[in-house]
Amino acid sequence: MAIELTGDATFEADVSLYVPGLYASHYGEVLPESSDDVGLWWASSGWKVARERGLPDTRGGALTIRAARNEAEAAQLVLRPERDLQDVRLEVRDLKGPGRAKIKADAIDVLRVAYVPVTTPTDPTGAKGLWPDPLPPLRESVDVQGGVNQPFWVRVTVPTGVPAGVYRGEVRVRAEDYKATVPIEVEVYDFDLPDKMTCQTAFGFSTGNVWKYHGLTDETDKRAVLERYLDNFAAHHISPYDPAPLDPVRIDWPDVPADLKPGQVLKPNIDWTAWDRAMTRALDERHFNSFRLAIPGMGGGTFHSRREPKLNGYGEDTAAYGALFRGYVQEAQEHLRERGWLDEAFVYWFDEPNPRDYDFVMNGFGKLAEAGPDITRMLTEQVEAQLIGGPNLWCPISSNYQEEEAAQRRAGGERFWWYVCTVPKAPYATLFIDHPATELRVWLWQTWQREIDGILVWQSTYWTSGAAYPDQAQNPYEDPMGWVSGYSTDAGTRRPWGNGDGRFLYPPEAAAHVATEPVLDGPVDSIRWEMLRDGIEDYEYLAILRELLAQHGGQLDAQRQLQLNELLDVPAEITSSMTNFTVDPAVVEAQRHRVAAAVVELSQMRR
Repeated sequence: MAIELTGDATFEADVSLYVPGLYASHYGEVLPESSDDVGLWWASSGWKVARERGLPDTRGGALTIRAARNEAEAAQLVLRPERDLQDVRLEVRDLKGPGRAKIKADAIDVLRVAYVPVTTPTDPTGAKGLWPDPLPPLRESVDVQGGVNQPFWVRVTVPTGVPAGVYRGEVRVRAEDYKATVPIEVEVYDFDLPDKMTCQTAFGFSTGNVWKYHGLTDETDKRAVLERYLDNFAAHHISPYDPAPLDPVRIDWPDVPADLKPGQVLKPNIDWTAWDRAMTRALDERHFNSFRLAIPGMGGGTFHSRREPKLNGYGEDTAAYGALFRGYVQEAQEHLRERGWLDEAFVYWFDEPNPRDYDFVMNGFGKLAEAGPDITRMLTEQVEAQLIGGPNLWCPISSNYQEEEAAQRRAGGERFWWYVCTVPKAPYATLFIDHPATELRVWLWQTWQREIDGILVWQSTYWTSGAAYPDQAQNPYEDPMGWVSGYSTDAGTRRPWGNGDGRFLYPPEAAAHVATEPVLDGPVDSIRWEMLRDGIEDYEYLAILRELLAQHGGQLDAQRQLQLNELLDVPAEITSSMTNFTVDPAVVEAQRHRVAAAVVELSQMRR
């Protein structure tokens, strides 16, 4: 912008400029062994560190983390050398705590923060440039370019059973002609997070993409890699839609008698053996808290198109269909009841209906409710008058959540999740790579604030689009955009959904171009995946505090009880509305620390 004034002219103006969060430079602390040759600094995991930004102005003593037992928390150690560094290695030793207590080195992961090139910003919040997102493991060493930042993700998973207190140790940085020692301090709160989270999660997981990119055809290899992906989901407290993709239910349908009577039920012979074994591991060992239950014969679809109900060759208008459908649903409901899995199961058979689909959707929910009234019926739609009586678990997109309507439905015993995908975009909290890291964490505080029970995202391994890349699969490290596919999109069409949409995990770097030989490594985390975990754990802090107040709040004086109850309210500094929230992780971390202190105080009352 150029303004030229001549003569006696005067000019005054107010101009608002938006600077993407990637270019924030007011955070972080320089570490003691930082030098003119190699800058060393650290930052919260909630910042996306730009490659080009300079060293912080503030000095600090140690990389600092706070966490409860059975919780994972991370911080970023950043190297900024003036010259190229070769063969950089980071090593963490055991951390020493109270008495002889230790957090062993194998509870600490060091990951490399990698950058992806955003060429098409998702929305005005984003910007072209290199954005940090993938977190590949630092197995050996890495070369670090001079003149730019290279963050490393230092993640500590605090074991159960260790005493509370501060644990201290060192991160040793070694390279050719360079070495440094970085102090690390981990404060362990005196309480444990449970294995199973209160906030339910449901995320899509495309094993087809995993098999394709990893180059897997052998079932043994598929199972080995699947285990690593499911372990990763579990470590982040995120439940995939289907945690048993290689162990489906086996169904033997009965013959339909010629003299079938109206209302008769024909029960199939169902072999649950393999599915039960896989689901037991999923729910009891990995502690997933939801799963999508498939119901044969429901039909389905989206706002774009639908599939009519059909079962074993019989259309919905036949008596045989009704008899077989009722038989299967009744058997499934009773099996889930016997296994104790009804609370985790949900039927998700139609996605984002248009008003023209409402009658079809209500018909499907009606027959499901009649045959299996205790099976949860979920719909990705906001409350609409025409849909009342159909779903009993509503899952609107976050920007379409209606508080008044939700309160009315809750009064009748119905529940709410919500979701994000290609929408909403700014100014809402979103899932995009080219947005502040805090958004997904803040989304979980908004979830708690609105008494929402769970979150859903349509996909986690959407690595390529058949429309945008019809001939060769997309490399998600080189192209971060989630391009539209399906919905009758022509091959060769490139229409953006948003950077990172549907992609929270990355294939191993060795499989980024689609492997020609089997790659048996597990997935690569992302910063956004880590932020989801942190937000889910924040939600759990609040759930624990609520439970402890219900148990022990009466033992407190009135003023202290009021103070602790106020901590259950999300402060405006974190989020005052769906579109007004902090992008500074320190604000969230400070409130989390206050909640943790309250949990510790109340926990001591029950000892």
